[in-house]
Amino acid sequence: MKIGFDAMGGDHAPVETVKGAVDALSLIEGEIVLFGDELKINKELSQYKYDQKRISVVGTTEVIENDDKPVKAIKRKSDSSMVVGMKALRKREVDAFVSAGNTGALLAGSLLKVGRIKGISRPALCTIYPTMSGASVLVDAGANAECKSRNLLEFAYMGSLYAERVIGINNPKVALVNIGAEETKGTPLYIETYQMLKETDLNFVGNVEGRDVPSGKVDVIVADGFTGNIILKLTEGVSLSIVKELKNQIVKNSIGKIAGLLLKRNLGDFKKQLDYSEYGGAPLLGVNGLVVKAHGSSNAKAFMNAIKYAYIGVESNLVAEITEKIKTMPAFEAPVENEEENE
Repeated sequence: MKIGFDAMGGDHAPVETVKGAVDALSLIEGEIVLFGDELKINKELSQYKYDQKRISVVGTTEVIENDDKPVKAIKRKSDSSMVVGMKALRKREVDAFVSAGNTGALLAGSLLKVGRIKGISRPALCTIYPTMSGASVLVDAGANAECKSRNLLEFAYMGSLYAERVIGINNPKVALVNIGAEETKGTPLYIETYQMLKETDLNFVGNVEGRDVPSGKVDVIVADGFTGNIILKLTEGVSLSIVKELKNQIVKNSIGKIAGLLLKRNLGDFKKQLDYSEYGGAPLLGVNGLVVKAHGSSNAKAFMNAIKYAYIGVESNLVAEITEKIKTMPAFEAPVENEEENE
C-alpha cells in the first residue's frame, strides 16, 4: 500500500509534514510517497532515522497557496504538490492522498482530477466529532454550503459506512441535525430528507438537536456543509474556552492548584479527547479515490494520525464499499450538478 502525502500543504510545511510522515511509519504498513519540493523535503528527512525503502519523494515545482483561487490554481499549477498527488491517486500510483493545503483547491481538484463515485452527486467532508461517550462522525463538515435532499441522503449513507468501517461502530445510529426532534420540524429541505431517510436501510433514529450533538446519542450527524461547519467551529471554540477557563481557575489560588494536581491526569484525558490532532483529518467521501483533508495548522502528530486514518480507510476498502452501498439507495431523483470534472 502507498499513501500519498502533500508535503508542502499546511502552515508548517515541510517541517511538520515530514516529521509526521516519519512518525506514521510506526503506525502503518506499506509506503508513504511525499509530493513537493525535493530539496526541502530531503533536507528535513536527513534529520531522522527511518526505513528509507518506505518513504519516497516525487519532486514538484509549484505550491498552491491559501489565497489562490481554487479552480484556477488546479488548472494553472499543474506541477503543484497537490495536483501531482491527485493525478497519482487517479492513476492508482498511490492508494490515498492526504493534504493540509487550500481546502477549496483540494475539493475542486478532487472533482477535476479524481472524479466522483458513480451515483454520488456531491462529495462531502466527514470529520470525527468528539462526544461525551467517545466519538461520532459529522458529515458534511463544510464542503457544500447549499444542499438538496438527495445530497443529504448520500451524506448519510457515506457517513454510516465511514463510522462502521473506519471508526469501528457497529450498526451506527444516523440522525439529521434539526431544530427539533419531531419529523415535521425544520425547513422543507429537512422535512423532505427526514421522509427519505425513513425509507432507507440505515439505522436512522430521527432528528438530533444541537444541544444533543455533543452527548454521543447518535453516531452519524448529518447536515448541510454550512450547518455542519458552524457546529464544528462552534464546538472547537467552546472547547478551547472551557479548557482555558479551567486553567485560569486552577492557578487562581492555592486550593485550585492543589485540585489541579489531583485532577492533572483526568484533565489531560479530557484535553486529549477534544484535541483535533488525535484524529488528523477529514476524508472527502464520494470521490473515486480516498482523499483526506488535514487541518491547515496541523502539527506532526496530526499529520501522523491523518496518514493513519487514510491507511485504515484504504485497508477497509472504503471507496469500494461506498461505490457498492450507494447502489442500494432508494431511487429518488438525483439533483443535476454542473461541476466540470475529469479533465
